[in-house]
Amino acid sequence: MHRCLWLGVGLCCVLWYPIETVVAGDPLKFQEADGVRWYDIRQLGVEGQGWTDTKAPYDRLPARAEGKVRDAVWSLSRNSAGMCVRFLTDATTMQARWTLTSDRLAMPHMAATGVSGLDVYARAEDGTWRWLACVQPKAQGVVQTSPIASGIKPGLREYLVYLPLYNGVTSVEIGVPSAHEIADAPDYDAAHVQPIVFYGTSITPGACASRTGMVHTAILGRRYQRPVINLGFSGNGRMEPEVTALIGELDAAVFVIDCCPNMSGKETGERTRPLVEQLRQTHPETPIVLVEDRRYTDAWLLASRAERNDGNHAALKAAYKPLRRCLIRCSGTNSRLTRSSALAESM
Repeated sequence: MHRCLWLGVGLCCVLWYPIETVVAGDPLKFQEADGVRWYDIRQLGVEGQGWTDTKAPYDRLPARAEGKVRDAVWSLSRNSAGMCVRFLTDATTMQARWTLTSDRLAMPHMAATGVSGLDVYARAEDGTWRWLACVQPKAQGVVQTSPIASGIKPGLREYLVYLPLYNGVTSVEIGVPSAHEIADAPDYDAAHVQPIVFYGTSITPGACASRTGMVHTAILGRRYQRPVINLGFSGNGRMEPEVTALIGELDAAVFVIDCCPNMSGKETGERTRPLVEQLRQTHPETPIVLVEDRRYTDAWLLASRAERNDGNHAALKAAYKPLRRCLIRCSGTNSRLTRSSALAESM
């Protein structure tokens, strides 16, 4: 059993763009009011979207998916989970203004900061991302305005802002004092531009992270310095061919399939091979990682819970073994079966 999720995939290089290498482009557009310049993040290039032909600016699936995927999947795809934006500024004070699609800011089991908030990181001198601020949705309703930070050490830096996990947005703006500007961050180099694509359950889009940057997909994106596309659908990650067909359109560095928690052992056994074969039609060499179900923490006392975990684990292993031998190019480093615990250990 492989202990490292990314073994052989080639994602482990640390990538850092020194600020001195940034070439200034055309100034970005902004709206100025009360001494603050507000920048719409769409002109910065929102990361985490696999398609540009969306019904709304921050949807996770293309508009043509409506009516093709189940209604529940479509509805969940309107959430902005996994999306983020990078930018440069030398401002010592920043704030955010964003409009949500739902006024349900929190859930009984998940904080408003994770459901509807923003999470901000800054790139340190060693090239790593370090946390700066959790931007809380404090107002009642969908329109939110909150400070990010003030008293920031002077200097031009790259910043990273994660969008809400379990809410959607119609607009997101970053505000800086009128004496300062925001500029585009450097592009990823050719070796790191392909995204890590996750397809999964409620866990994938962050249930139940307290901050939007603390979902495991975002953590791995920062660690491996790659864009991430998060296609997790709460209660609806079921290895469905309609969703798999869309995923197959993406030019991914690796596909991570983490759907077992939403399926029975029987469904896992029936759907794993068809999913892999479907992806292999358009991606004969792209690594595919099949993630085992997590063990319920109460399974040591509840036999039915343990039986569900055991059944799913056995079914995924049984489906994986013939895939390694068949002629659909799933051998060597291009296929991986990993325990969910290995994913946690890699973080």
